[in-house]
Amino acid sequence: MPRRLKPSAPVVEMTSGNMGAGLAVVCAALGHPLVVTMSAGNSSQRARMLEALGAEVILVPQIAGEPGQVTGPDIAAAARIAEQLASERGGFYVDQFNAPEGKAAHESGTGRELLEAARGSIDGWTACVGTGCTFLGVARALRMANPSVMCGAVEPAGCQVLAGQAVKKAKHLLQGAGYGSVPPMWEPGLMSISIAVSDEEAALWKRQLAIKEGLHVGFTAAANVCAAAKMLSSGVLKPNATVATVLCDTGLKY
Repeated sequence: MPRRLKPSAPVVEMTSGNMGAGLAVVCAALGHPLVVTMSAGNSSQRARMLEALGAEVILVPQIAGEPGQVTGPDIAAAARIAEQLASERGGFYVDQFNAPEGKAAHESGTGRELLEAARGSIDGWTACVGTGCTFLGVARALRMANPSVMCGAVEPAGCQVLAGQAVKKAKHLLQGAGYGSVPPMWEPGLMSISIAVSDEEAALWKRQLAIKEGLHVGFTAAANVCAAAKMLSSGVLKPNATVATVLCDTGLKY
């Protein structure tokens, strides 16, 4: 039975920031209160941003991480509280890690926009993986247009579970990605390679994008661009190849 959102009912979700911001905008427009749970390890600016958009923010104590470095167990704890609150308040629990609508939206939306912007000429694609919806949805769309597109899943160095490696560094700067486990909706056939990005590389690219391009982005966005550059310089693509990525967050949240 498909889940349905009742009129004026609250929407409840666990977030690291991006999903919560999107939900806050939609809920405000449609007249639904939004309740988000967030690991206390996420930057405080994220909570303030969500509150400014009208959301009720509930911070959940960390289990295994530390401020600025959120782990898989931290996310699981916040998700449990969100599910509990949805039940107690009669709300709609979005459950982004298990909601196929996320992949479908990126396949029909983001992927199509990238193809239109590049006039169909895309040879590679890179994106950090949290729920996996952005990476997988876009990869589907690009593969439909060009089955040989190289799709690189971006993972924090030392936390490359999609590459089949054991977790050596669970704490990292890429908030919203690299939780140390394979996402429930993961489709391994859509990943060509895993591209590791270290904290140092993400911080360097974050700074370079700001001072050279005027783009003040977050660490995961910086990691995406870093991975795209790595793919281009690897020699596996044709000369003058086009690699697409996404700047998924703003540096104002850090």
